[in-house]
Amino acid sequence: MIGMRRAGKTTFLRQLLAERRLVDGAERAVYLSLDDDRLAGIDSNQLGYLLEEFYRRHPALRGRDVVHWFLDEIQLVPGWERFVRRVMDTEKVAVTVSGSSARMLSREVHTSLRGRGMPTVIRPFSFREFLRHHQEEPSTDARRWKAAERSRVEKRFREYLHVGGFPEAQGLILSARVELLQGYVDTVLFRDVVERHGVSQVAALRWLVRHCLRNPAGSFSAMRLHRDLKAQGHGVAKDAVHAMLGHLLDAFLISSAPLATESERQRNSNPRKLYPADVGLIRAFDASGRTNVGHALETVVFNELERRGAEIGYVRTRDGFEVDFLARQHEAGETLVQVCADLTTPATAARELRALEFAGAEHARAKRVLLVLDRDARDQLAPSGVEVLPAYEWLLGRQP
Repeated sequence: MIGMRRAGKTTFLRQLLAERRLVDGAERAVYLSLDDDRLAGIDSNQLGYLLEEFYRRHPALRGRDVVHWFLDEIQLVPGWERFVRRVMDTEKVAVTVSGSSARMLSREVHTSLRGRGMPTVIRPFSFREFLRHHQEEPSTDARRWKAAERSRVEKRFREYLHVGGFPEAQGLILSARVELLQGYVDTVLFRDVVERHGVSQVAALRWLVRHCLRNPAGSFSAMRLHRDLKAQGHGVAKDAVHAMLGHLLDAFLISSAPLATESERQRNSNPRKLYPADVGLIRAFDASGRTNVGHALETVVFNELERRGAEIGYVRTRDGFEVDFLARQHEAGETLVQVCADLTTPATAARELRALEFAGAEHARAKRVLLVLDRDARDQLAPSGVEVLPAYEWLLGRQP
């Protein structure tokens, strides 16, 4: 289980532990937090000593019953994947590990575990989970909602665009929520980037993070960021900027969408669009207090597409039009998704639909979806070949 810090990995791990102990008994389910200060510096050999000590206490289980091991923040132990592979080869065990590093899915880990690892990404609350947390999850399809229920969902959706989905941020006043989320980001920077990767240019890293979180859905290239850092007085090499961005992606603080193209050269040479792990981080780092609702909405849609397992890119047509996302899924195929919060002016609506039209001509098999902020905007449009939906209906629906 992987994901950004404070997204709920430990809680989910403990839920699995409680379920397993209820079924098999307490002695057949072992939990260990490697983030405990008393285990600081532990290595993979010492994990082996713990396993042997467990079987000394419960010798009747060895080789007879499956014992479930739950290891939290496992990335703190160098060589952990070799330990897991060895015990799975030699003992009757099932191992569940959690960590805040995407490298737990890297080529090296897959090579070590030989395809035995099945990843689960733990993310901040989706909009459905946000409603469930507040005990307001709709029990019926959107077409059957009464007026009062729709109004309640719309109110909560606008709240979600500001608050986001981190569990501990729910119910906090703005000042406390901002302090909490900024603390999360600082923890990621120092624990998952500076300490783990030995980054020495901390001031440049903090500027880079603030810049990315304050400008969600923006197009970024390492060259442009390098130039901006130099303008701010940070003497950082271009390779270091590449590495910093990689570390932030690895820590799940941000995600990226490349240009949707079959050409690897074009994909690498064009800017990527960066999105924060949770929409609440935008407001926490927006010094102006005037968060762009359109960018917040686009961030929510991007994170939901990732949650649904889509391969995501943005589209730039030969005529210069841009569509926010081309989402590819094995079963659902391709979907062009355009996101627009404000369609009050005819010119804006025409521009967004024209972009979908031109992109649809280049991606003929793709469905076309326009996501808007609320139902009123949808009712003003009736384009052919384009499904127009309020974003909250799409988020609560089952369609890709």
